[in-house]
Amino acid sequence: MNITFRQLKLFLALADTGSVSRAAQACHVTQPTASMQLKEVSDSVGLPLYEVIAKRVHLTDAGRDLARTARAIQDEWAAFEQRIDATQGLTRGQLRVAVVSTAKYFVPRLLGSFCAQYPEIDIALEVLNRDGVVQRLRDNRDDLYIMSMPPADMDLEDQVFLPNPLVVIAAQSHPLASQGPLTLQDLSAQRFILRERGSGTRMAVDAHFKRQRFKPQLRLELGSNEAVKEAVAGDLGLSVLSRHALAGQPAAHGVAVLDVQGFPLASSWHLVRQKGKQWTPIARVFQAHLLARSAGWAPPLGTESQD
Repeated sequence: MNITFRQLKLFLALADTGSVSRAAQACHVTQPTASMQLKEVSDSVGLPLYEVIAKRVHLTDAGRDLARTARAIQDEWAAFEQRIDATQGLTRGQLRVAVVSTAKYFVPRLLGSFCAQYPEIDIALEVLNRDGVVQRLRDNRDDLYIMSMPPADMDLEDQVFLPNPLVVIAAQSHPLASQGPLTLQDLSAQRFILRERGSGTRMAVDAHFKRQRFKPQLRLELGSNEAVKEAVAGDLGLSVLSRHALAGQPAAHGVAVLDVQGFPLASSWHLVRQKGKQWTPIARVFQAHLLARSAGWAPPLGTESQD
């Protein structure tokens, strides 16, 4: 096979964007040039690498295999460049981080202080639901991943770095907002609004309710913390959310934190990556920065009266 590094980067862009035109834009070439180069890659491999269905590119098995190989080559080259820069006393390049949506409440602050210290480093931050982050982890697309519930079926390097307490919330006007302490049985007549199944918060809450033999009356499942907070503030029901999602005073979101036995529910934020993946110098620097900045830092706990 005779495939150039430039062609591999173009094919990776195709795999990531699902579009020949967007891949061409990402690689700063014209669409006819991209189409010609991609055809040369397919001809060199000798098998179809992708097909277009409803104007969307879908990789074949051979295409997915080539994308994994190209990504590994690109990662190795980026690590080599960073090591060379490190020997010259330079810290520059790109850091790729994927985080679950709830982590967006604190990760930007950590990245901000990191960028202030290392202005030559470019950050590529992906904020997705847990399924999206886990898929990127499986595809080995980033340097580091931040989530609260790492997948148990993968061999990972896993480092806990920050508490992620989960609290029960209600509308400020809810009768239970001025009561306490409460038990889960005191909530048995209440309707609940929970995060979607598969989210880290939902997995932790479901596991706790199952241990306590408590079956909530589920009214809604919503895909974002903002939607949950708005629904709770509108007195549609109670919920359980990460305390990080209540940045500032809970009252600012129109909700109150309830004093419920067993809550805040202990959970943690994890910094993970595939075991055996080569550390780039920048990823190492960011790991150290993250651990140093997060040491002893946690959101305030407890009820609204304690905030």
